[in-house]
Amino acid sequence: MQRVLVFCGSSPGRLPEYAHAAALLGAELATRGVGVVYGGAHVGLMGAVADAALAAGGEVIGVIPRGLVEKEVAHPDLPDLRIVETMHERKALMESLADGVVAMPGGFGTLEELFEILTWAQLGIHTKPVGLLNVCGYWERLLSFLDHMVDERFLGIEHRNALLVDESAGELVTKLAQYEPRSLDKWLDRTRT
Repeated sequence: MQRVLVFCGSSPGRLPEYAHAAALLGAELATRGVGVVYGGAHVGLMGAVADAALAAGGEVIGVIPRGLVEKEVAHPDLPDLRIVETMHERKALMESLADGVVAMPGGFGTLEELFEILTWAQLGIHTKPVGLLNVCGYWERLLSFLDHMVDERFLGIEHRNALLVDESAGELVTKLAQYEPRSLDKWLDRTRT
């Protein structure tokens, strides 16, 4: 695993533990020689991940739409900042640069990115490991809802179980590195017509 794509909030969130965990993740990846790919901003958890990885001597690639550069949220100290025109281009480029994905706490954007990358995995577009860094139980309600989706037969258990989860940045990175992709067809419930 050479690079991990990190989805996370452009806000620091309510709890200081979120930014602390973001910094731990950035440093952990850099220490292991794993590069960071992320949304290119200097604010919120995004900035905390990038700053910690850079401080630890790691590779950091930021990908940001031109419209956000112009709003002055682009990280000024990135050696590799790639500017694209649209959010769709941003996500496609970030995914193509990474070997695994971690989602940290965040808002609509983080959820949208997470679910798109999970959908791509479900459809066989990629076989990269995808994980949630469950800081202070942030993802617990989402995980419960995913279990509900399985119970209601809209999501196959094998796809639900492919999502890696841990509270520790180090343990989650280890899970990503040890992940062995399995060939999973898109789950369709054909028990009813």
